Amino acid sequence: MAAHEKYLILGSNSFSGATFADFLAAQGHDVMATSRSEEAHQAFLPYKWQDRPGKVRFKPIDLNHDLEALKGLLASERPTHVVNFAAQSMVGESWLYPDHWMMTNVVSNVRLHEMLRNYDGLERYVHVTTPEVYGSTEGWVKEDTPFNPSTPYAVSRAASDMSLRTYFANYQFPVVFTRAANVYGPGQQLYRIIPRTIVAAMGGQKLRLDGGGKSIRVFIHMTDVSDATLKVARTGIPGDTYHISGYELVSIRTLVEMILKRLGKSFDDCVEIGPERPGKDTAYTLDSLKLRTELGWRDTVSLEQGIDDVIRWAERFSGDLAKLPAKYNHKP
Repeated sequence: MAAHEKYLILGSNSFSGATFADFLAAQGHDVMATSRSEEAHQAFLPYKWQDRPGKVRFKPIDLNHDLEALKGLLASERPTHVVNFAAQSMVGESWLYPDHWMMTNVVSNVRLHEMLRNYDGLERYVHVTTPEVYGSTEGWVKEDTPFNPSTPYAVSRAASDMSLRTYFANYQFPVVFTRAANVYGPGQQLYRIIPRTIVAAMGGQKLRLDGGGKSIRVFIHMTDVSDATLKVARTGIPGDTYHISGYELVSIRTLVEMILKRLGKSFDDCVEIGPERPGKDTAYTLDSLKLRTELGWRDTVSLEQGIDDVIRWAERFSGDLAKLPAKYNHKP
């Protein structure tokens, strides 16, 4: 690792942010982490259960309200790299409070970028964004796919991304973009499909599978995503976007069957089939050839290994998980 590198993570209570913080800490980095809430339960913070004392220093900072505190942190800590995982992220809920999504993902982000533009220590700003900006797509999606957002969440993310493009073009602001879909791993929120299936099966509850689980996905383990994010942070070309994805296609039903088999459970005993959801999520199959050829990245964790990884985590925290929130809880 480069001796002068210092990382500031925004949105470190998110699954991706917490895992990336742990990934950096494991490599000996001094990590400064911020999120708008106090630190999450340790089951959701790998750097807590992996026991890396003092490697990740946390400070609660809300980008909507505490930009001055963040400015103070930049001055005192002098990070070289800022990685932003902070966002209002749920697609369905964004229809209920679209203004909250616009406030966090657009207005507060533009204020943040304006502040970072005037900070003299920044070598690279990694903006963790989403394939939702592309709207409905077919086949393997490349980084130059035009934006066609179709939900308030996607619109808010596309607006922020487009604003950053102008910052790069006009100010040479050192932004790089990452997009990943269907990320998973230990410590993921319990309403996501892999932990939800594991926790339901371990607790003897029925899992409801809308539409029989016919949707096709490509799942990618967060350790592989963290490795890619660090490569992009160090050597990604400013102004460029990098897709982080594998190529292993799997239906949701096959995924659930795979999980239940590894837990020694039967599909029919554990699952009830529900009707297809209206306007269900688009399946994004992201082409990651650019990341592989330009930055030499490859994914190393197979879906079987990754599921075992999450099962071990769920068993370790089985007493806690039953008491922790299993549904998304919206905060403005």
